[in-house]
Amino acid sequence: MMIEKHISALLYRYQCVTVPGFGAFLTEIRTAVLDSSTHTFYPPKKLISFNANVKNNDGLLASHIALQEKISYDQAVTAIEKAVDTWMASLQSGQTLVIKNLGEIRFNTEGSLLFSPDTPVNYLTDAFGLATVVSPAVKREEYKEIAEAFEEKAPVVFTPERKRNYSYLKYAAVFVVMLGVGGSGFIAYRNNAIAQETLVVERNVQEKVQQKIQQATFLIDNPMPAAKLPLKEEVLNLPYHVVAAAFQSEANANKAVQQLNAKGYKAQRLEKNRAGLYPVSYNSFATHAEAYKTMMYIRKTENRDAWLTVQ
Repeated sequence: MMIEKHISALLYRYQCVTVPGFGAFLTEIRTAVLDSSTHTFYPPKKLISFNANVKNNDGLLASHIALQEKISYDQAVTAIEKAVDTWMASLQSGQTLVIKNLGEIRFNTEGSLLFSPDTPVNYLTDAFGLATVVSPAVKREEYKEIAEAFEEKAPVVFTPERKRNYSYLKYAAVFVVMLGVGGSGFIAYRNNAIAQETLVVERNVQEKVQQKIQQATFLIDNPMPAAKLPLKEEVLNLPYHVVAAAFQSEANANKAVQQLNAKGYKAQRLEKNRAGLYPVSYNSFATHAEAYKTMMYIRKTENRDAWLTVQ
C-alpha cells in the first residue's frame, strides 16, 4: 500500500501527521516571498519538515487509511507497519528513501535520519490558484542613458535671421500682468469679506442653539433604574493545541481533563476527530510559536509523547 499518498492528503488539513514507528511530518506556513535577485514572486505555502522522535500512534493516519481503503482500523495499522519495515530496510541498506511529494530521507554519518524536503505541490489550501510570478526589472537608468546618448548625437543647427524689433510686446506683457494682479486682488478681497460674513452668521446661530439647550432643562422625579446588560465574554481564537492523549471513551477524556486541570493546566477536551477519538489538550494558544515552545517543555518535563494539532 502506498501510504505516502494518504500522508499527503492529511497534510492539507493537519499540521502534524505521524507515521507510527517511523516519525512525524510537520508543516509550517511561510508567507509570500519576493526574490529580488531573480525578480520572482512566490505565493505563501506550507514548509514540510520531519521529526524522527515523534513515533507514537495518534490514530490519525490509520483511521484515514481505513476510511479511504475501506478496511478495518487494525488492517490499516498492519499496512502502516509493513510500509515502515520496507522503508527502514531500504534506509539501513544505505539507500535514499524517496517519498513522493514529500522529500528524501537517508541516514547521515552519525546514524541519524536526514530529511530533504521536495514538495512540488502546495499544501496550503488558502494559496490554491496562486502561482509563481516572474516580473522583469524596470530598467529606468538604462533608458535614461539611451536618451542622453541620443541627445548628444542629435546636432542643433541655428539659422541666422534678421533681428526684429519686438519692444512693443514688453509693454503689452506689463499691462497683462498688472491686470491679472488687480483681478486677483479683487477676488481675494471679495472672498475674505464673504468668509467674515459667514463666520458672524455661524456665531449667532451657535449662540442661539446654546440658549435653547440651557433653557431645555428637565427634572425627572422618578427616574427609571439603570438597565444592566450582561457583557459578552470575548471569544479568543486559539487554534493551536498541545495534546496529551486521545481517548475512545468520552468519559475517560473528561477524567483526563480534570486531572490536568488539577495540575494547573488549562486543559480541555477537543472535538471528536475523524478517527473517532477525543483529544485532550494541556493548553491552547493563538500562535504556533507559543504552542511549540510549550510542547517542547512538556516533552522534557512530563510527557515525551505530547504533540501539536490545529483546529
